[in-house]
Amino acid sequence: MLTLENIACRVEGCLLFGGVNAQIGARRRLGLVGRNGCGKTTLLRLVAGRLEPDEGRIVRARGLSVRLVDQEVPGGPGTPRDAVLAADGERAALIAEAESAGAARRAGIEVRLAEIGAHAAPARAARLLAGLGVDEAMQETPLSSLSGGWRMRVALAAALFAEPDLLLLDEPTNHLDLEAAMWLETHLKRYPRALVVVSHDRDLLDAVPDGILHMAGGALTFYPGNYTRFARTHAERLAATRAQQARIDDRRRRLQGFVDRFRYNARKARQAQSRVKALEKLADLPIVADERTAELTFPEPAGLRPPLMTFQDAAVGYESGRPVLRNLNLRIDPDERIALLGANGNGKSTFARLLADLLPPERGTVRRARNLAVGYFAQHQIDTLRPDATAFDHLAPLMPDALPERVRARLGAFDFGGERADVPVAALSGGEKARLNLALITSRSPQLLVLDEPTNHLDIESRRALVDALQGFGGAVVLIAHDMHLVQLVADRLWLVRDGTVRPYDGDLDDYRAEILDGTGAGRADGPGRAVSSRKEARRAAAADRDRRKPLKDAVAAAESRIARAQEAQRSLHEALASAAREDDAERIAALGRELADARRAEAAAEGDWFAASEALERAGPG
Repeated sequence: MLTLENIACRVEGCLLFGGVNAQIGARRRLGLVGRNGCGKTTLLRLVAGRLEPDEGRIVRARGLSVRLVDQEVPGGPGTPRDAVLAADGERAALIAEAESAGAARRAGIEVRLAEIGAHAAPARAARLLAGLGVDEAMQETPLSSLSGGWRMRVALAAALFAEPDLLLLDEPTNHLDLEAAMWLETHLKRYPRALVVVSHDRDLLDAVPDGILHMAGGALTFYPGNYTRFARTHAERLAATRAQQARIDDRRRRLQGFVDRFRYNARKARQAQSRVKALEKLADLPIVADERTAELTFPEPAGLRPPLMTFQDAAVGYESGRPVLRNLNLRIDPDERIALLGANGNGKSTFARLLADLLPPERGTVRRARNLAVGYFAQHQIDTLRPDATAFDHLAPLMPDALPERVRARLGAFDFGGERADVPVAALSGGEKARLNLALITSRSPQLLVLDEPTNHLDIESRRALVDALQGFGGAVVLIAHDMHLVQLVADRLWLVRDGTVRPYDGDLDDYRAEILDGTGAGRADGPGRAVSSRKEARRAAAADRDRRKPLKDAVAAAESRIARAQEAQRSLHEALASAAREDDAERIAALGRELADARRAEAAAEGDWFAASEALERAGPG
């Protein structure tokens, strides 16, 4: 369908990538991954025909329709529904022609409109927009009155409506909430044509693609399967290449040692010369790209007694007497990991600002622990960084009592080591700016982190580093994120922001996904056409399903806990055995050996129970 033949692209005379070869067949689903700045978006623009390659050529099948959804946002007086309907060029052209066509031509137009399902198009457009969170009222609102994020959703809906032969998506979930991201993932799994998606959303890359294109070191490599399979294969290839390179390096050292020793020995001169020739032929292997990964470490907060924060009949909003959220009765303790669920517009960011003490409660009580410090990350903060100032310039004023060395050490914990701390913000990537913002909001070693979409500019490896940092953080975390993988790994509690309040969600992310995708719209503000009875039935069904699956989930969790205890016991016993061996205590060694055997048997039994419980849970179907 489309072939890339030896493609090369340069930016300001520097090679961005070269020698790129790839084929995209009909119905192929490919994920395009790589570090920020490696050229993924440029490659999409080449495939879409918006750029021309410096070398090579792109061969497209005749009549191939290609559509790239990137940062181009529709505007003007038209409505979102109008913009989506206009994406079907044939339908729009036929409808326009029918207004002035003669009777015979108009009849032919009607036949063709029926063939392409044109009369059902408005309903289909409305469903796509609704799936992406654009409710009925917003669908009739002028595009010019919508924010850039909402217009991005309209652009995405228009591309899905057009169903091109090849759909190109550049970070499609960046402007979506978790609910819309869930819907999009499911829709793309059913997309009937070919697509290439650039994304740092690991769940999306695991669910949708059947192949991964990895761009690194100026080259493009294809891996079959989803992202998890790619990551495993790439790591294995990298390890094998390193091992082989180590063997080459060892041989090179031995040959060089012989040459250095016997170069001027008359009896060994011929052998030394042969080693020189062997050295010349001993070329290094082409290294599989091993990209440096970012590391993040949050400062350890001072301990505070629980609770960190309590809410009693609290309400908050932006206009007196018209609260966005009300009846807030909640508590946050020092070690909590909470994720906020709920569609955009329901009040998640408002609640985050209340937590950060940027909005006062309109009524009720919000109590904060004495000396509580809150680190608040909001998307707009990145745009307020001073372009000409460096990372050090930004952080040093927030740590006035710290020596420059300590400020630099703190920046190093956010991967701004050495000279990177002195690079102007204007020269930083979006991911680097996000990491700098994390360093700034944690300058006071906060006991509570409130993170509102912290991953929008982070690549997959940086997201992994963020997960590791949050898991190791000694304080509490309240997280708003559309990245389901991040939420699953970090959060142990879910709060639902809906119907003008915030309350604990009785279920897990699988339950929530099921509610979103079965049409009940659990996370969305109720629209005027929503049937109350169907919502109650859906809630009852979801509750019944949770009850059915709960014993199985508990069994899996119990087995995992037993495995962890057995493994911890084995680690302790190994240390004790090492100590006994140093003391040459034969009796203690024998006793510890028996305990170690018992711990291994306990681990094996727990693993057997885990496999059985996991299989039973899988047979029970999605929860």
